[in-house]
Amino acid sequence: MIGGDTMNHKKASDALKSAKNIIDSGLSHLRSQEKPEANQAFLYDLAHASSAHAIAASFLDYAHSGPEESQIVEIFCADVLRSVAAISFGNEQTWKLDNTDLELVRTYVTRHGTPESYAQNSQNPGRSYLSDDMELVAQTFRRFGDDHILEIAEEVHRKDLDVPETIISGLANLGCFGLSIPLEYGGSSTGSTEDMHAMVIATEELSRASLSIGGSLITRPEILARAIENGGTEKQKKDFLPEIASGKSMSAVAVTEPDHGSDVASITMTARKNDDGTWELSGVKTWCTFAGRADLLMVLARTNPDLSVGHRGLSVFVVRKERIAGHSFDLKQNSGGRMQGRAIPTLGYRGMHSFEISFQDWQVPDEALIGGSDGEGRGFYLQMAGFENGRLQTAARAVGVMQRAYEEAVNYCEERKVFGQSLSEYQLTQTKLGRMAALIQACRQYTYKVGELMSKGSGTLEAAMVKAYACKAAEWVTREAMQMHGGFGYAEEYAVSRLFVDARVLSIFEGADETLCLKLIGRRLLSS
Repeated sequence: MIGGDTMNHKKASDALKSAKNIIDSGLSHLRSQEKPEANQAFLYDLAHASSAHAIAASFLDYAHSGPEESQIVEIFCADVLRSVAAISFGNEQTWKLDNTDLELVRTYVTRHGTPESYAQNSQNPGRSYLSDDMELVAQTFRRFGDDHILEIAEEVHRKDLDVPETIISGLANLGCFGLSIPLEYGGSSTGSTEDMHAMVIATEELSRASLSIGGSLITRPEILARAIENGGTEKQKKDFLPEIASGKSMSAVAVTEPDHGSDVASITMTARKNDDGTWELSGVKTWCTFAGRADLLMVLARTNPDLSVGHRGLSVFVVRKERIAGHSFDLKQNSGGRMQGRAIPTLGYRGMHSFEISFQDWQVPDEALIGGSDGEGRGFYLQMAGFENGRLQTAARAVGVMQRAYEEAVNYCEERKVFGQSLSEYQLTQTKLGRMAALIQACRQYTYKVGELMSKGSGTLEAAMVKAYACKAAEWVTREAMQMHGGFGYAEEYAVSRLFVDARVLSIFEGADETLCLKLIGRRLLSS
């Protein structure tokens, strides 16, 4: 119950309905144009507003948990309503907005979006309200992160080291890589909602310790496993899924190309079939995270040389390779094939290393093609299916990074004294911390919701929405946590500097924010 009574809950619901009417009016205005998708800036704003609104509407249920939870919901709803009002400002006439809708939004924000409201929530992060089983999952992976990852996270980041093998083997022993792989193929998943929640929770807790050597270790196996589950032959499922689930074989994804990032349908890397049934892969892939250490590469290549067929000419291969430590590799085949890789220097997200890889007539057997002959031309769809899981995981990774940044900010502000009092006593500090807490909990609860949807075979749009919103939120939360540390926030000896640069990558991978909003969320909104 918001504010302790059902009437206030109704006011929040009514205000959100009015915000939805405002968004729908904007979309209606766009649809009336000859080329609605050409107005990209407008569509991008509406996509983000719709994502925020979906999270807020779902978050209302959380308010029934108690007065503290009600407070969190109040300020988050006010935050979202303010953002919706901002994009509608100046468009009241062209969108043909209802004054009643505008007034309801304004009234709610005036009451619950005040600095005092945010400040009162500065020490109120809210409970996750997990089941006993899921709480055990959270505790297990948090303990592993605290005991094994945190102590080395800064060193790995500063020196750009490899992910220690002890981390990989430790997570393998916890069953981390088989959380969404079916039992029959060596994983632990039964297809239930709790299985999906376990994956989300594990990802969040490990990302709280470190994005690059914790939470992200799960993502690549998840993407490859999902593609094999959806489109692989039975033999491929039996061959690959058990080794992925056990951690025996680690994975990397080779999709992006230097000239083709989010425009996956336009990739040019070729896969040419030889007379003996083998395939030769030639081309360049980039931003292949963990490709050096990986035993398996998920490679998207063009099996139909006719570029006019677009994404229908793409197929996915599982390419075995030798695992290599360090920042470069140069592998050669007796047949003359060659695979060269170099790690791309990055601001953050270090440890896993993101590689550019050159394939020169690299030979793979016919059974490397996911789905066999039936898989030719289906690579785009299999890759996208894998990325749906990846987007949900990225949202969970964002939540973990935000949670750590919030904790670091709270601790520092309580200890740091400025002008005779602790930073935590200043209203501006309290206001920022209060907003942080609300954003984190709202994103967390929505990842649970999306996990539930995906366990039932839906949630594609919602996964994109939570990814878009949570990643942007992570940028703000980590930036403000860094700012609260003052000059120390800019020093590498404090974790917030690592959290800040790590958070910046979240809006880029698993679908760049702009492409995600315009091509997936925006298109779905326009067609609805």
